[in-house]
Amino acid sequence: MLSTITPLGERAKGHSYRSTAGWFILGGAAGGATLGVAMAGLAAGVRSLHLSPTVIGFCAVGAAVAVAVSDTGIADVRLPVHHRQVNERWLDQYRPWVYGAGFGWQIGAGLVTYITTAAVYLTIVLAAFTALPMTALAIGVGFGTLRGLAVLLTRHLGTPTELRAFHRRFASRGESVGRAVVGVEVGVTAVLIAAVLVVSVESPAALAVLTVGLGSAGAALLVARRGADRPRLT
Repeated sequence: MLSTITPLGERAKGHSYRSTAGWFILGGAAGGATLGVAMAGLAAGVRSLHLSPTVIGFCAVGAAVAVAVSDTGIADVRLPVHHRQVNERWLDQYRPWVYGAGFGWQIGAGLVTYITTAAVYLTIVLAAFTALPMTALAIGVGFGTLRGLAVLLTRHLGTPTELRAFHRRFASRGESVGRAVVGVEVGVTAVLIAAVLVVSVESPAALAVLTVGLGSAGAALLVARRGADRPRLT
């Protein structure tokens, strides 16, 4: 996406990069709002169920663990994703505001283009578990706007050499960024577990179930990890 809308590319087509990037950012915010409306609906559904904080906490912890396991690739267990990219033919068929806003909306919506991390799913789940529709909507708008603002990373690239160097640096940091995302997911999991423990102090049964469940999950993951690392005979 960052190689599609650049000062170099827009200048070559006789377009204004600032204008196209502005439409992209607006599209990203609109896409985030679209996702936010869906998450607000989910949050309203969760609220209507009148679930206890402990139950919501259990579900949130389970979702966070599943996402962290997926992104670490333990035992080749991964949540399903799709690999759709934006249609680059739009660059030649439509006006800058159309492809700028259109690409931005697809990026901001989160689920309609290439998904590189299961953290996107976790964002949706946790927004729903807030049981606060307006909060979920705000999370969606913020999510899409931030993704839209990523287009500004290329704002200073005016030559092919600078563009190639940028993408080399960008690609070289992919692995470290992936590890950082997993670290955030683990941190979120830890915070959720702590929150559930605090809520469950008054309920020994819930605390026992959580402890046993987490212990079993940890043991299973450890066994799976050792099995994956064990050399195979060929």
